[in-house]
Amino acid sequence: MTKKIVIEGMMCGHCSGAVEKALNAIDGVSATVDLAAKTATVTLSANVSDETLTKAVTDAGYTVVSIA
Repeated sequence: MTKKIVIEGMMCGHCSGAVEKALNAIDGVSATVDLAAKTATVTLSANVSDETLTKAVTDAGYTVVSIA
């Protein structure tokens, strides 16, 4: 399953790297962040809740706008 997360607050490569690292630290998640689009594309190989994804991004210091 693939999900797209729209994230606010990322301004630079360091920001997108922090979000990518936080998401990839979750078991069953493979994430890539597109700084220009302010999105993360997440591929799930396990059942990971939207709340878990949101918490990882929020804990990294950014705001989740939506998950689709």
